[in-house]
Amino acid sequence: MSNFLDVQPTVENRWRALLLFGRNVATYKFALGRALLELKDRPDDRVPLDELALPYAQAICEHLIRAPKQATSASSRFLDRCRAFNAGEITSDELRDVTIRLGFNNVIDAFHRLGPADLEKRFFIDERAKTNSVRITDELRQLAETRRPEDLILENEARWRLVETAWELGVNRAIIAFDNNTQGLIGASGERRVAVTSCRSALNGYQKGRCFYCFRPIDIEGSGAVADVDHFFPWALRAQVPDYLNQVWNLVLACPACNRGPSGKFDLIPAKPLLERLHRRNEFLIGSHHPLRDTLIAQTGSSTAARVSFLQAAYELAIKTRIGHWAPKEPEDSVF
Repeated sequence: MSNFLDVQPTVENRWRALLLFGRNVATYKFALGRALLELKDRPDDRVPLDELALPYAQAICEHLIRAPKQATSASSRFLDRCRAFNAGEITSDELRDVTIRLGFNNVIDAFHRLGPADLEKRFFIDERAKTNSVRITDELRQLAETRRPEDLILENEARWRLVETAWELGVNRAIIAFDNNTQGLIGASGERRVAVTSCRSALNGYQKGRCFYCFRPIDIEGSGAVADVDHFFPWALRAQVPDYLNQVWNLVLACPACNRGPSGKFDLIPAKPLLERLHRRNEFLIGSHHPLRDTLIAQTGSSTAARVSFLQAAYELAIKTRIGHWAPKEPEDSVF
């Protein structure tokens, strides 16, 4: 997390930093993030809590249906009322009222917290003491002008699902794996397997919405040139290299031109500088906590030095098997 914003600290990457790297004792930050993204085109800046409450609470209610655990605390009066709404025991008006009283207690204060301090440029200003509202800022409005604002919603949902999966399977025991058939991520703990989220949605934020190799913008959904989920060390080497090539540490998002275009990577070994880039990307994943952190540590080592050695050993084994190296032609400026 420490150097995620050192390069290309754009408004969308500041947003990503908050949602990817913030610690969460509850999932309320993701619900507030989703509600705020729905407000980015709002004509006026002031958002009364009674207008923010329902989209915020309904996002939590939707997730409670699939994942009953949304916080680490043993009990929550707010979550109990959300469950009551799902059961048809209270109305939307009652849900809105209880959300205003109980649902915003900590999340508004903590939303901009990144590490030990708050992010300097805010997406909203807390004006509850004066007007019982929040005021959205130009930072939030600028998210509507980014190339793929819809990807930020997908990334938020993916991060939310990863946290839920860690709590469902057991924090420090949930290992995230890749499913070749669905191109998605699955959570594994013992013999249990649960579908989590799209691999593209989960990884895109850590690459800042760019191709891992050439840094050109990528799409993670739609009818256009959707990014490929690429094995950094080619999957074709799985017979020669120990069978850890299908794990998260070795997966990156690549534009189709880099992965399989006329001058694409295909089954070649990436050039050595790209190995350092893979290490930086993996350190971002480790900085994100539940459960990608535990997955990457289990797969590659418990310290930075061990993880560097792991990648170096994999690289040396790979180049003994396949000599040809590949690097993208005319890449854009580095983003991480």
